[in-house]
Amino acid sequence: MHKTIIPFLFIILIVQSAFSQAGRGIYKFLDLPVSSRLAALGGSNVSLNDNDINFGFQNPALLTAETNNTLGINMANYLADIKFGSAVYGRTIGTKNYLAVGIQYVDYGLFKETTVQNEIIGEFTAKDLAINIIYARPLSDKYSVGATLKPVYSVYERYTSYGLAIDLGASYKDTANLFSAGLVLRNIGTQLKGYYADENGQHLESLPFNIQLGITKKFRHAPLRLSFTLHDLQQWNLAYQSTNQPTETTASSTDTKKIGFADMFFRHTIFAAEFVPTKNFYLAIGYNHRRQKEMDMNGFKSTAGFSFGGGVKIYKFQAGFGMSQFQVGNYSYQFSITTNLNEFRL
Repeated sequence: MHKTIIPFLFIILIVQSAFSQAGRGIYKFLDLPVSSRLAALGGSNVSLNDNDINFGFQNPALLTAETNNTLGINMANYLADIKFGSAVYGRTIGTKNYLAVGIQYVDYGLFKETTVQNEIIGEFTAKDLAINIIYARPLSDKYSVGATLKPVYSVYERYTSYGLAIDLGASYKDTANLFSAGLVLRNIGTQLKGYYADENGQHLESLPFNIQLGITKKFRHAPLRLSFTLHDLQQWNLAYQSTNQPTETTASSTDTKKIGFADMFFRHTIFAAEFVPTKNFYLAIGYNHRRQKEMDMNGFKSTAGFSFGGGVKIYKFQAGFGMSQFQVGNYSYQFSITTNLNEFRL
């Protein structure tokens, strides 16, 4: 090629590393936290059932009758002017058909295109985009099921790709005991068009399939709610090098022993707690052990793995803020606004 596009290589590096989250699979932006509350809870939660429409991105079965006519908008800043976010709107059809339409995106910004002599000859952009068509239906007072259809589109300069994914989820809620649970199979699907083709045809990669299971419990006599989430249950070995740079020895017993059994187990876990004195206010903290271990650096103190946030209802809007680390020494800040449009009716 007569041109060199150094920033493009930087983009690919970010996408493949998936914001310091190891593992195989394309479209890793699908695993980013879609709201400030989810970011504060450690990045993922499939069991917290309290009518937050943004949780429908994580588990479609978490849509409820209370998410009808609700609008959620979420924004986040990352490094080097990279931005990601989401928006979602919910609607109930009949009495038991809960629907929502949402969008997730990552905007990597505007880049200079140069020749080998470093002469600027133009500009290009890079973006990831996924549409979420979410459906949920209650089976009883305690059980609900749901599914999400996700067309995905990605473009990096002239290189484009699109795919199709499906999420399948189930939710259990015991109101009397203040307990809920959730199970999700995320990103079932395929890349339909690769970023490039060769003599063997389209170069297709797998999607970041993820099985997640979680539970949430609220104390009856204290304003505290705890969540425990298991992720990547489809594979045991989450060693960074073993999963992201497969070799002939990938997933061998030698590679797995480099990380002890207890450490590997906790890399599948996310712990979170919320202080909820009223339904209009919360403070949250989360701990993602896998993230902490992957960003651990000798001689460098960091809060990587921990995340924080809070939310408050102001007038007819629920505003939220979350902060977490996807890179050592650099925080990502997320902001969310949610409102039920029914409250604006006269």
